[in-house]
Amino acid sequence: MIDAVGNPQSLLLLGGTSEIALATAERYATRRGLRVVLAARPSPRLDTAAARLEGMGASVLTLPFDAAEFDAHPATIEKAFAEGDIDVTLVAFGVLGDQETAWTDHRSAVQLAQVNYTGAVSVGVLLAQALHRQGHGALVALSSAAAERPRRSNFCYGSAKAGLDAFYTGLTEALRPSGVTVSVIRPGFVHTKMTAGREPAPLSVTPEQVAEVIVDAVAQRREQAWVPGSMRYVMSALRHLPRPLFRRLPF
Repeated sequence: MIDAVGNPQSLLLLGGTSEIALATAERYATRRGLRVVLAARPSPRLDTAAARLEGMGASVLTLPFDAAEFDAHPATIEKAFAEGDIDVTLVAFGVLGDQETAWTDHRSAVQLAQVNYTGAVSVGVLLAQALHRQGHGALVALSSAAAERPRRSNFCYGSAKAGLDAFYTGLTEALRPSGVTVSVIRPGFVHTKMTAGREPAPLSVTPEQVAEVIVDAVAQRREQAWVPGSMRYVMSALRHLPRPLFRRLPF
């Protein structure tokens, strides 16, 4: 169970090699006895992440997970919960891709949509069922500021994140009677390996800053959070900006 100050005893990271996911796990690993399930594609990065968390005192279980292998998701979630209740689940996987390729190449577009949207819905349904059965827990989904109003430069990625955002926002209401909290986190530009080499956008943040907001959202049972907080007001203004002006913005 999550204690009075928001510390969980168990944590499931879907996208277990995500820098944001691991920064979140490290924030929680200061609690003795934390049990962590890392679900990701088998790789040296996954092994390194598990070893690092174990070195911080956590017990770690790794599970093979591919966001686009939908038929395998039920077994993965079942195994994740087989060792006991999970207090906090984090949907942290995603691909950015090349945005120009994405809208001109069929295979690239489908892959991006399947990972960022269909995969997120697939595990979201399964996590909702598992958390509803146990009667407690927090489900955190990493959305994006790009979901608020996709731009010419990112509309393939932004449209998939918009679908994810809408699904988990609806899941917030559907799970409310069960006592399960759903938190949708909307970061702006995050300095990660996925964004390496790209020009940072204004109000860019680090994985550690996103992790701090995730931990706070779980502790406060917040249903939505922006990273940084000021991004909420920026995107609110952009959402209402007339289209002829919006398309002239330099990004």
